Amino acid sequence: MTVTTDLVSYEDALASYDPVMGLEVHVELGTRTKMFCGCSTELGAEPNSQTCPTCLGLPGSLPVVNAVGVESAVKIGLALHCEIAEWCRFARKNYFYPDMPKNFQTSQYDEPIAFNGYLDVQLEDGEIFRVEIERAHMEEDTGKSTHVGGATGRIHGASHSLLDYNRAGIPLIEIVTKPIVGAGDRAPEVAKAYVAELRELIRALGVSEARMEMGQMRCDVNLSLMPKGSQTFGTRSETKNVNSLRSVERAVRFEIQRHAAVLGDGGTIVQETRHFHEEDGSTTSGRVKEEAEDYRYFPEPDLVPVAPSRDWVEELRAGLPELPRVRRNRLRKEWGVSEHDMQSILNAGAIDPIVATIAAGADPVSARKWWMGELARNANESGRSLEELPITPEQVARVTALVADGSLNDKLARQVIEGVLAGEGDPDAVVERRGLKVVSDEGALGAAVDEAIAGNAAVADKIRGGKVAAVGALVGAVMKATRGQADAARVKELILERLGVTEG
Repeated sequence: MTVTTDLVSYEDALASYDPVMGLEVHVELGTRTKMFCGCSTELGAEPNSQTCPTCLGLPGSLPVVNAVGVESAVKIGLALHCEIAEWCRFARKNYFYPDMPKNFQTSQYDEPIAFNGYLDVQLEDGEIFRVEIERAHMEEDTGKSTHVGGATGRIHGASHSLLDYNRAGIPLIEIVTKPIVGAGDRAPEVAKAYVAELRELIRALGVSEARMEMGQMRCDVNLSLMPKGSQTFGTRSETKNVNSLRSVERAVRFEIQRHAAVLGDGGTIVQETRHFHEEDGSTTSGRVKEEAEDYRYFPEPDLVPVAPSRDWVEELRAGLPELPRVRRNRLRKEWGVSEHDMQSILNAGAIDPIVATIAAGADPVSARKWWMGELARNANESGRSLEELPITPEQVARVTALVADGSLNDKLARQVIEGVLAGEGDPDAVVERRGLKVVSDEGALGAAVDEAIAGNAAVADKIRGGKVAAVGALVGAVMKATRGQADAARVKELILERLGVTEG
């Protein structure tokens, strides 16, 4: 029984215990129809408008397996270096909950479609950590419960609940790791890196958008502690439905500190599910965790077994796309960046935007510069990911083209990006609206240069006397007069020409 809710420091926890993790990741497949019926999976429909007798579990209805869902499961298994079952079947996982209209979930139990694989993940310092995969199995999602009237949005304290079964029956793949040991104080980082790499892999396969903020991919974090020197796993807790990379990392760290505090005070860890709280990174108790026998699994009598032919499996293996780590290594060489820089690009979520910007016509250096500079800064300040920014790779490529042809300098380009992010239109529209083009008219530039020289006679005399470095003051005066819209290099050339000075 838990006797404390206090935490010990992370360092103290790791001095006494070794963490053991198990990560269960649910991926919502991007199929057009549900796993066992023909109902649409499209988002945004009116509640309970995408249902039928099958996904509502009405008597007499019969399920049919979604072939694309099976294909997606095999692709995921192959990409995770799993063995693909020659024969497997579905099972009924029995439990009562209002968002399960059938009172059971159609899943797989002891016969998953993929098993015994691994995924190598790269940590921030370049170290490779192998995460062993226990299984990847097919199942269906539940409906959505909305608890109304309470302060927390949870069932406790609510006056009533609303149920939407549009999501009930949507295809899921659950990917379960073997116990992850040996991560030590890097356990939170390993968990985050694993889920990040898995998300990249799922997206590369094209089987799901895997957008965690939309619930298309979510992670259950199992954690226990072993006393130093012990080989016996402790009692685990399971933090459910963690839906961001940062939250996965925080959930692992918090549970390590909580478990250590409970055990250090002589308490006992309860095997239970827990809720994660985004606002402070804490977890709170949910319900006592069922064991497998509590679900009374038995083979699904209304579905025939799935038996992927070996020829078909090999055909799918041959058609797998370039996997994320291989792709990153290729791009790193093509772009001429270090492993450290590539890791920074990965951490920022900038690989795909940069690739798309290059495909739209930008050179690699310019594409990286804007995504990792101005746009990364804006994303950090606004608390968004790069892909959530209201600017497209094509628009960024257009900005780089305007800089390349001399229409914009870097200062003006930043203002153009600012305008695009503010919803003022495409780059050309922002340039036109804000009047941001570089002043290239030689007559106008010459007049501004003459005015700067006349207004700064002492500086001009220094330059004539050989102190060419002083030209920066006159360039600055011209840039100020032209509101930053002059080409600074050309301005410098004109000033030196006017003063009869040759640089160098």
